Amino acid sequence: MAIASEQRTAQAEPGFVTEDQRRLAEQVRAQRERRKQSLDLQRESILSQRTSNPGRRSALEAALKQIESQLATLG
Repeated sequence: MAIASEQRTAQAEPGFVTEDQRRLAEQVRAQRERRKQSLDLQRESILSQRTSNPGRRSALEAALKQIESQLATLG
């Protein structure tokens, strides 16, 4: 039981990061990086498509705008 109370105390100290907190932060960073890579690939795919169909072009432009907005949000 002393260990559990020590962990609570350790988490309360400013500047102290537990191993679980570090792992969670790393998982969040990795997920964010994968999402950004996925959006970059989608963007590249859209930019590589050429079409003379106005409806298709409009859909591609809308998709590109949405992807770029999501990328901006991710930073």
